[in-house]
Amino acid sequence: MPATKESELVLEADLEILEATIEALTSAIPVGMNPTKAAASAGKLGRAIVTQPRAIARQTLGLSGELLKIAAGTTDVDPSKDRRFSDETFESNPLYRRLAQTYLAGDHAVGDLLDDLDLDQKTRLRADFVTNIARSALAPSNHLLGNPAALKQARKTKGKSLVDGLRHAAHDVRHNGGMPSMVDTRPFVPGETIAATEGSVVFSNPVLELIQYTPKTDKVYGRPVFVMPPQINKYYILDLAPERSLIQHLVESGQQVFCISWRNAQPEHREWDLDAYVTAVLEATDAALEISKSKDLNLLGVCAGGITATSLLGYLAANDDSRIHSATFLVTVLDWEVPSTVGTFVSPALAETVGRMSKRKGVLSGDDLGKLFAWLRPNDLIWNYWVNNYLMGKNPPEFDVLAWNTDSTNLPAGLHADFLSIAVSNAMATPGAVEVLDHPISLSDVACDTYVVGAETDHITPWKACYSTVNFLGGKSEFVLSSQGHIQALVNPSGNPKGRFFVNAEAIGSDEPLEADEWLAGAEQHAGSWWDHWAGWLADRGGKQKVAPKTLGSKAYPAGIAAPGSYVLA
Repeated sequence: MPATKESELVLEADLEILEATIEALTSAIPVGMNPTKAAASAGKLGRAIVTQPRAIARQTLGLSGELLKIAAGTTDVDPSKDRRFSDETFESNPLYRRLAQTYLAGDHAVGDLLDDLDLDQKTRLRADFVTNIARSALAPSNHLLGNPAALKQARKTKGKSLVDGLRHAAHDVRHNGGMPSMVDTRPFVPGETIAATEGSVVFSNPVLELIQYTPKTDKVYGRPVFVMPPQINKYYILDLAPERSLIQHLVESGQQVFCISWRNAQPEHREWDLDAYVTAVLEATDAALEISKSKDLNLLGVCAGGITATSLLGYLAANDDSRIHSATFLVTVLDWEVPSTVGTFVSPALAETVGRMSKRKGVLSGDDLGKLFAWLRPNDLIWNYWVNNYLMGKNPPEFDVLAWNTDSTNLPAGLHADFLSIAVSNAMATPGAVEVLDHPISLSDVACDTYVVGAETDHITPWKACYSTVNFLGGKSEFVLSSQGHIQALVNPSGNPKGRFFVNAEAIGSDEPLEADEWLAGAEQHAGSWWDHWAGWLADRGGKQKVAPKTLGSKAYPAGIAAPGSYVLA
């Protein structure tokens, strides 16, 4: 086959897969699974795969052979290694054992097929996402007759578990968009059991409230920490129960802490864009500087808040404004060229489609975004709770992180459009490609010290994409790789027995930028949490210590309502 014709077929397959993904993302997933549109997406994906029949033939032959082994009882497929088949019946009952083996063999065959196809890495991830939705749904453990533990529970409770499961399902249809509830939120009340670190709102504008926290030490560092959380979630992932609160940890480490609480945008706020958020943050930094009597701040940007923080830093650098002494970025992606599951859905076509959706509604709904992230990990975030709540008839678990996750916020259409534009064109990587308040910005002009954290098993912001930040910025930058995933890396308290992190002292301030794999090869593992390592880094940049203030706020910015403020409750 001529190379040109082969390239055209590969491109056609890629476009078919992309169309299927867009169909799934913009219709099926965020607004509830639509069987007709989901089937159309699957059909398009199927046509794309058929363009390479040799791969289909190889995998079909391999699967047929494995199914014969399963029937004969000679297969090596072991259901016990998959927690969905942990019930002993899948080991002791030949029928159930073969049922699980057949499913796993088919599931592996689909994955192997996608590996076998001639697809680039991003297209492979798109295809895997679409097929993974169907593959996870077909697991026999998701269905009553295919789940021996659920059948045992039904017999044990004389059917009550099934009645309770139907009640839970009816509740979720009415109150949770048809998705299985992940958590019992009743024990988690902001200001009481979570988001309970003592403080007061000292400044507010239409976009944000600024909380100042009460010092817990006799002396504090003169240079405050200014926290910019993500706009797509409420800030208190950084302030859960006291023993799991990063803000509490900072306060107890002698830091003065100010934290933004974003307003939950509504359709009437559709025009709020990146410029509006940077303007609001500038006003808040003015307040923090006046209250603390410091000439500059140590900035912390988290996830999407890190993108806003970067925009602020670029704007300040363009204006020779030195109000930021150092910056920390937690699980923040600025380089969208590094392959990631989320990044595969960032394309001009998708950006235009979802941009139209949020513009029409005025906001990108936090509930819709939550559904998208859930479908990225369907076995863990959907079917696990489907089985627990509906088949087993149990209440969802009580867990503070999941309670926070369901307390979603909306992203205004203006900011959503700016974020999409930055991601699609990978604009942060190009000097002058992003304009903030009419000023082209260049990250190489950001000369302050920076501390960048990635998470080892992060599926939302992969650590290698986070790592790229150190090579974008102009100052002295240190990268730290935390164990665990996206949220677990943030909620990683001191004394965590499972905690570990990696640092590479030789790479700090190196004139020769390292690639991520090179950095890891030279990194040293440490036990514990990066929280403590960062506390030491901040202490070196905290300025002189002084007597802790007895009261919050100032004459110009008096303390108002108690933390967590009012915006977090809306």
